[in-house]
Amino acid sequence: MKSIAVVNTLISSLLFASCATKKAPLPIAGTWKLLSGSLTEKGVTTVTDYTGNKQFIKIINDTHFAFMSHDLNKGKDSAAALFSAGGGKYSIKDSVYTEHLEYCSDRQWENNDFQFTVTIKNDTLIQQGVEKVEGTNINRLNIEKYVRLK
Repeated sequence: MKSIAVVNTLISSLLFASCATKKAPLPIAGTWKLLSGSLTEKGVTTVTDYTGNKQFIKIINDTHFAFMSHDLNKGKDSAAALFSAGGGKYSIKDSVYTEHLEYCSDRQWENNDFQFTVTIKNDTLIQQGVEKVEGTNINRLNIEKYVRLK
């Protein structure tokens, strides 16, 4: 009887220790509004403000992500050509977030994986990583800052 109690205590201790050392997953699921984006390509950095005449949101659930972007002037100026959308499956391990872009309005981006490092502080998500599309000249560092929509 004493040996059963010792075994139970040992099992309980191991379970408690394994739970105590595991990190909680990042709370990435939700709807995110892009505030700004920074692209660095061939040594040139371009910063885009998404709080003016453009809007971009990303929706993430337990298994998939989707994004949409468009102009806010209802297509009545030079930003009219601004529309993009895409989505697919993703995975996340610790702070490494990998998107597998299955669908995209710019078809050359489809069926590519993009790995980012993400940090979340309060309602702000910062995502950064290299976007490279084989067979194109696309090879750039992308840093995006989002706010969680309620």
